[in-house]
Amino acid sequence: MSECTHDCSTCQSKCEQADLRAPMNAYSNVKHVIGIVSGKGGVGKSLVTSLMAVEMQRRGHAAAILDADITGPSIPRAFGVEDKAMGNELGILPAQTAGGIRMMSTNLLLEHDTDPVVWRGSLIAGTVKQFWTDVAWGDVDYMFVDMPPGTGDVPLTVFQSLPVDGIIVVTSPQELVDMIVAKAVNMAKMMNVPILGLVENMSFMLCPDCGRKIYPFGEGKTLRIAEEHSIPVLAQIPMDPSIAASCDAGRIESLRQNWMDGAADMLEARFTV
Repeated sequence: MSECTHDCSTCQSKCEQADLRAPMNAYSNVKHVIGIVSGKGGVGKSLVTSLMAVEMQRRGHAAAILDADITGPSIPRAFGVEDKAMGNELGILPAQTAGGIRMMSTNLLLEHDTDPVVWRGSLIAGTVKQFWTDVAWGDVDYMFVDMPPGTGDVPLTVFQSLPVDGIIVVTSPQELVDMIVAKAVNMAKMMNVPILGLVENMSFMLCPDCGRKIYPFGEGKTLRIAEEHSIPVLAQIPMDPSIAASCDAGRIESLRQNWMDGAADMLEARFTV
């Protein structure tokens, strides 16, 4: 028997596809799981994950973040969460932000935030699964999963083990945009996971004098790729110093912007909570 490629659309075998989804914690009720992915690093997946959770929480939905970037977690820092995760007879208890967003991240389990996570892939993938099975999330309308870059162990584990309703692909308007989007889109198609849309980070700058949009990396690349893949562009996030300042200070919830309105509108229209 040939090795399984996980792409059932091209498989000639007559086997029945096994359901590999892990059981949700008994004290969790997560209605929708949205993966935030990209084909490469450094494009702003954690930022988009955070902004999406903040926007949905502001709209009255119970939002949560599962930080699946085990070796490079940054979510707690952006929200200013320093308290470590605790546990009781229900399981591991997620931390909460000032605005009520629930989260779980490896930085909430380490003694020091700067301690490196030097683990092999199987242990990393197992930790991501435990964040689903062992954490008592409570009632959650939208859980956003911040994934590491690429198409390796963790994205595969998330797609197979969690009931992912769809993914949002994060990209930037640089020359690698074709490859970034194609990698994420192709993996999602292989795993039969719906692609909800694209978010372009570092899209433009606003002139401080006249307010005109300036496109330092060029304009229209992400829109062109989105059209080629028949995927909507849900948001364009500018290069704004206030974003970095808010994240560094742990006050991302204090940002007041409308960048994610289109993405949030899409989730509310597509999924019932």
